[in-house]
Amino acid sequence: MRHEAQPCSKPLDGLRILVGRARHQAGALSSTLRKLGAEVIEIPFIEIRKPGSYRPLDAALKNLASYDWLILTSVNGVDAMWERLRKLRLTKKHLRHLKIAAIGPATRKAIERCGLKVHVVPDEYVAESVVKSLRARVTGKRVLLARAKVARDVIPRELRRLGALVDVVEAYETVVPQASRTRLRAAFKNPKLRPDVVAFTSSSTARNFLALLASRRGRPLHTRQLEGVRLASIGPVTSSTLRELGLRVDIEAAEYTIPGLIKAIREVELR
Repeated sequence: MRHEAQPCSKPLDGLRILVGRARHQAGALSSTLRKLGAEVIEIPFIEIRKPGSYRPLDAALKNLASYDWLILTSVNGVDAMWERLRKLRLTKKHLRHLKIAAIGPATRKAIERCGLKVHVVPDEYVAESVVKSLRARVTGKRVLLARAKVARDVIPRELRRLGALVDVVEAYETVVPQASRTRLRAAFKNPKLRPDVVAFTSSSTARNFLALLASRRGRPLHTRQLEGVRLASIGPVTSSTLRELGLRVDIEAAEYTIPGLIKAIREVELR
């Protein structure tokens, strides 16, 4: 339900959108939505933390010369890897022999900002498309995959089936930010804060949203709590997770990026 719009309205005037990205990553999504006229509420559903131990990642980075490919599936992975490289006094010259695959344009840009060349970006920004892009290039090759502690196993499993030697190392972990629980529950109870749209940018944000809205005693979210609220997904993997959790998907991005998600929300609102 749109709220009262002002004269000379923008495409998303009167629309209240809840953004649940990690605090340090919400800026681009929130600022663009605001420029389009939306009222944005930022309540992080996800918190990025250091892994329990950097030992496996550090060991892999010290042994970069033995790898042929490096795969990075998020900006968080790029940032974590680069921080450890600096700690270990390693530089981009230690990675120049590697072929590098990035799951999407944001990850590619983060890698390029580090002065490195990206050799593969799949047509669709999901794990299955990464595998497809590398299908004819990894047999007998050593591959390093740096990613979150909890992640889908599609890439390592399928690349191993293709004959690659894959090492998976934990670069960071995602956790539920318990400080968001009170704010999120209050937003859904207060008509002045209740969102019209909730934007989900990953499967983790979907799972954590449900965990945060559930009661402290562990009772699951009741679907009535989401009446009149549309759920917007960044792509098919996140949509699949929402459905597995018993939630519907009202909006899905055709391009699995933040700009794609914004476009999908805007197109629905302009109908």
